[in-house]
Amino acid sequence: MGVVGSGEGTERCEPYRARVDRWRTSAAVLDEVRRSPGLTRVELATRLNLSSATTTETVARLRDVGWLAEERAPVTGRGRPTTCLHPAPGGPRVLALDLRHEDWRLAVAGLDGVPTVLCAGRRGDDLSEQLARAIGAVSEGANGTPAPRGGRPLALGLAAPAPLSDDVFVRATELDWGPVAADLLGGPGRPGIPVLPGNDATLAGLAEARSGAASGAGTALSLTVEVGIGGTLLLDGRPQLGAHGAAGEYGHMPFGDPAIACACGAWGCWAPELDGRALARHLGADPPVDPRTYAAHVLDRADAGDDAAAGAVARVAAALGRGVAGLVNAHDPEVVVLGGLAPRLRGPAFDEAYRRGLMGYRRADPTPVRDGVHGDDAPLRGAVALALDDVTSAEGLARPAV
Repeated sequence: MGVVGSGEGTERCEPYRARVDRWRTSAAVLDEVRRSPGLTRVELATRLNLSSATTTETVARLRDVGWLAEERAPVTGRGRPTTCLHPAPGGPRVLALDLRHEDWRLAVAGLDGVPTVLCAGRRGDDLSEQLARAIGAVSEGANGTPAPRGGRPLALGLAAPAPLSDDVFVRATELDWGPVAADLLGGPGRPGIPVLPGNDATLAGLAEARSGAASGAGTALSLTVEVGIGGTLLLDGRPQLGAHGAAGEYGHMPFGDPAIACACGAWGCWAPELDGRALARHLGADPPVDPRTYAAHVLDRADAGDDAAAGAVARVAAALGRGVAGLVNAHDPEVVVLGGLAPRLRGPAFDEAYRRGLMGYRRADPTPVRDGVHGDDAPLRGAVALALDDVTSAEGLARPAV
């Protein structure tokens, strides 16, 4: 079997590192086209400091193996006509799986990074069987999805609501997705293509940095409130994962009540102050079975004028604002992006707590706080980006096909 996307059987006998070196320029070209679809060859050559000959050769190679398509650019004046570079509509594909607290969605995407949901289900469904069917459908071009050049999808990006360390989900979440995720990573349900795991909040931040509210920011902080809070610090669009990939567990910073035990094993975590569990405590209700659904219900009540619900929401919003201020003081981001339920917590209580928590010199020009633009799709889009980053890297392009 040949190298993924190469179409050159002679590469099968070539040493791996040599193959990687041969694909570095191709990887850089794909990265630029993903960032700026519609580039001309001249613009591409200028950005990457490539000669005309190298640009022509590389584009032709990527076009021949199915990654890129060219179309004639609009004529704007005299000179030779040129073409624009775009992701090929029938090019290689990746899959993305978003495990959420009560359900899951599986999507397919090409180089443009836009996911198309293939199937969805509830926790407890036979996910392995559905995944195998989806791989077969994508490979054969069924369900309205064109078959990719090269057959099977190249990789699966996996977003899961659990801490990740050294590519292992180290603690099953409160809703017990851990065994399913572990099965996909190495157990009998493994789908037969590379699986690239990521924390859902981290991947949501990746999506917002690539094509959302943090696009173009050199330093951005992304935070997502679902069951607790997670997020990531992004530098030039890349999440900072720490030594073992476990960075971004902001919900387990000691911003909360030290008398409250967190499910993670620590006391005084921020997470229990921010979701449905906190709202239930403030309302004198029993701990909710599904904190996210309960939180959404209380937020709806507050929006409808329920004074008790509004008071509980204000207390949670203030806890969120104080913590965001602390993280801004620590990280100095250009922008803060809020996802999940967090945008619904923004209001006077959040704003006041945020400003009061900032260091004095920051208050005249506070770091802007924006709502994420991808909403509930952010982790899914981030999982797509994670998979594409891998398969379009020099190492991914040189990797033998599965």
